Amino acid sequence: MYPSHCIAFAGTELLARGELVDVVRAVKAALDQGTERSVALLDAATSKPVEINFIGTEEEVLQRIPRAPGRSAGRPKLGVVPREVTLLPRHWEWLSKQPGGASVALRKLVEHASRDAVAADTMREARDAAYRFMHELMGDAPGFEEASRALFAADGERFRSLVADWPKDVRAHLLELAGPAFATQAPAA
Repeated sequence: MYPSHCIAFAGTELLARGELVDVVRAVKAALDQGTERSVALLDAATSKPVEINFIGTEEEVLQRIPRAPGRSAGRPKLGVVPREVTLLPRHWEWLSKQPGGASVALRKLVEHASRDAVAADTMREARDAAYRFMHELMGDAPGFEEASRALFAADGERFRSLVADWPKDVRAHLLELAGPAFATQAPAA
């Protein structure tokens, strides 16, 4: 599935940012104009590459982008998706004794765990997105290894000083992505 918001760089210069279709149009225009810089099209939030076939006219390129799917299978009101879960017999026995059965108990457990892990998940997701982005655009740059170590050590001050001389567009997006990775976790209650 394609992300709704993307970012594109031509070399280390910001080419476009915004809705997927708008960014694809900007990338297609740059490619058609014969840019010699490598172009990176990324999910703006996760920095995962977005694969688009740019062969043909702009209209042909845009037609190949799949539209967002409708509702998922499962119960329409909840959007429940069936998947296989493998547990030990004692886990199934415990789940079968819970009010509402195994599905309700599992949903409650996942809800509680996901609420408790919000801060840690946010920090990890930000760190991973920042690392993917820096690796994609600055993987060969001086200071990349040191900046990576500072990112994974959650040393925001050192990280910011190490990327201070990187190209401004790269640095701006990188610091935006990495910001939550340096937030301090609240103590567990």
